[in-house]
Amino acid sequence: MNDVDHVVLLDDEGRAIGTAPKSSVHGLDTALHLAFSCHVMNPRGEVLVTRRALSKKTWPGVWSNSFCGHPRPAEPVLAAVHRRAEFELGLTLTDLELALPLFRYRATDASGIVEHEVCPVYTARTTQEPVLNPLEVADAQWVDPADLAASLESTPWAFSPWLVLQAEQLHLFDSGMSRQRRAS
Repeated sequence: MNDVDHVVLLDDEGRAIGTAPKSSVHGLDTALHLAFSCHVMNPRGEVLVTRRALSKKTWPGVWSNSFCGHPRPAEPVLAAVHRRAEFELGLTLTDLELALPLFRYRATDASGIVEHEVCPVYTARTTQEPVLNPLEVADAQWVDPADLAASLESTPWAFSPWLVLQAEQLHLFDSGMSRQRRAS
């Protein structure tokens, strides 16, 4: 996206309080803002994971969920999800469902850049194969959810922190990982 894109800034209760240029909100002191994540499944029950482009400002080259994004001011979140699916992966989505409406996180990457988002999490389906936008996505793989859960548990550092946190809460990846962490 370009510098004219804006994101919705939020207060601590998650209410919109203004907007800011997208290029200005991801830094060493990132304001809380609205985003979303989406996990896409194919007819075989596999989930699409993507490797973030090396040019990304945050977590470059890291494996993550299918795609993420930010709704523009006054843009419905569902419209933003469809827009980003097409832009990043060339995908048309079906069966779009809100899975984690209140997901929120703050994380700092190795360069010190902070993500600080209220980030509703969606699941969706597609029958298409992704067509990667190289500005956003370096690689993509369809994987069995149980295999992804095992990888997240054994090598969480290889994935975006939001994927690790979301996987702990989504039944999509339930292979015992969440129960094992709670029992620890």
